[in-house]
Amino acid sequence: MTASMTPERLSTLIGVLAAILATLPRYWFGAVDQGRLSLILIAFAVVAIVAGVAWRLLTQPARKRLPGLLARLSLNLVLGCLLVAIWQWFERGRVVPLLLLSHGATFGLLIHALTVGWRRGGDDR
Repeated sequence: MTASMTPERLSTLIGVLAAILATLPRYWFGAVDQGRLSLILIAFAVVAIVAGVAWRLLTQPARKRLPGLLARLSLNLVLGCLLVAIWQWFERGRVVPLLLLSHGATFGLLIHALTVGWRRGGDDR
């Protein structure tokens, strides 16, 4: 069983990179464990390398589908931040920007991964 690289997988990898970047301010400004910050930066580098290899493995028609998927990813990241802001407002009565950024990006990535998986259906199997 071999799995080929798809633009949906690459867009999800790019979403993981965006979620990691959105988490970094919590560690820079939050005075949280610097060891974790180092591990997060290493994880970012590894995922970036994998995304670069994934890009190289895409066929030309698959590369042409990627901009549309990245636009959907961007919209899902914004939607995730909006939903987390609403949640924080009702839960705490205020919005915490650093948590909003990291949790919103993660939630947006989750929305993106789920919708991409549903749209593809059983094509991978």
